[in-house]
Amino acid sequence: MWTKKHQLMLGLILFLAVIYLFTSNAHTVERTPRITSDSPAREPANSNELSKSPRPIHVAEIAETTLPIGTPASGFTIFDRLYVRNGTLYVVASDSSSLPHLKFIISKPEDRGGGRNLDPTPQEMQVITPEQAKGVLGDHALIIEGMNMILYDTNQFMAHYYHWWGEIILGAMRVYSAITLLPGFQPPLPEASRFILPHVGDDSWRDRAGVNGPLMRAGFPLASIDRADFWKDLIALNRTFVFERAMIISRTGAHHSPLSNEWLKMISSTMNVTVPEHFWEPLREQLVTNTIGYLPVMDNAGVVVSSPKSSAPIVTYISRQRTGRRLVTEDHDGLIDALKELEAEGLCELNVAIMETMTFAQQIESVARSTIIIGVHGYLHDYEILARNMGHKHYAVWNDTTLTYPAGQWYKGVEFGDRSKFHGSSIPVHGPTVAQVVRERLTLRTP
Repeated sequence: MWTKKHQLMLGLILFLAVIYLFTSNAHTVERTPRITSDSPAREPANSNELSKSPRPIHVAEIAETTLPIGTPASGFTIFDRLYVRNGTLYVVASDSSSLPHLKFIISKPEDRGGGRNLDPTPQEMQVITPEQAKGVLGDHALIIEGMNMILYDTNQFMAHYYHWWGEIILGAMRVYSAITLLPGFQPPLPEASRFILPHVGDDSWRDRAGVNGPLMRAGFPLASIDRADFWKDLIALNRTFVFERAMIISRTGAHHSPLSNEWLKMISSTMNVTVPEHFWEPLREQLVTNTIGYLPVMDNAGVVVSSPKSSAPIVTYISRQRTGRRLVTEDHDGLIDALKELEAEGLCELNVAIMETMTFAQQIESVARSTIIIGVHGYLHDYEILARNMGHKHYAVWNDTTLTYPAGQWYKGVEFGDRSKFHGSSIPVHGPTVAQVVRERLTLRTP
């Protein structure tokens, strides 16, 4: 399996590169929890005792809400015993001084932009005392067990692979994995039980390329994806429900983080959250296995040692020459020639992938077997932040100039060159420069 040494190599994602999160089709069980009102009262599980499998909803007395890891990231907030009644979320707390302003947690469910004030109102969320809870929530609540991911946004930014997987899911899993660092935690970290989209009533969370849905089924095979009708059903029942554990995910809340002013991305707020080094690996392994039927295993050098084996580390160049964002033709050819020279030396196996000609499973397999991935992608910080969130090494390349940062240092601004050409059909790259970076990474001569 991968060692720390190998994982550093695994993540070489160049500035001219599309990034795939799984350089690592099971079905999901779509379900609505069964409600029973005659079950014995019980407290929701503590931080280390979440339900490992779905069970019917039971009843519990109203108890105070807690935040098991505090509030380390705006827009990604975990609660134990989070209540909902008539569509409003409630935090029950004797002392609310430890809570941040609710705008860092949730917002009005409206599209962003236009200078609108999206700060939450009492309709979205309220903080109440235990005494007030008796009059608002009653004495008991129906428990919705497990880990519940509440994506409290409109569909405005959901229907894009980058925003869904690169920000919502990656950010949520990074913050959720911090649970494993709590004293006395007993692994494994329970999988998410459901993803709730209270303000999305149709399939508009799915991306045009058809990636979001299949990856969710493969990565979270036991989780349901519940849309607005689920939320409306809870409202129609006119009962108080309590989420055993829930994370409220809010794009607007995340953008209130000071880090968002620098990175301009929803996931910015998660950058400083302390997490296990390989927090992404369990999800990556499950997703890859459920998509292609096996998990490629590499040795310390990056050689695939499981069947089908490779003779050397695989370097995948994702060609986008058929798309609107592509390299100068001569530079594309020069890049391939330079990489072929490395292959001839026995340093790597070169795989030139044209994703639009491949099946979904073939795309995932190609990436999962790769040690180094090269290809054109968007703005530098968009994809550096994804790569480095997962412990990968990221190199930016513009023509013959490279840029990377050691651990602990982050992007502070760089001159990109002519932005009018940056997203066009004549992006320059010096093939030998890229090949030299690849050579250095494969021979471990760079930090």
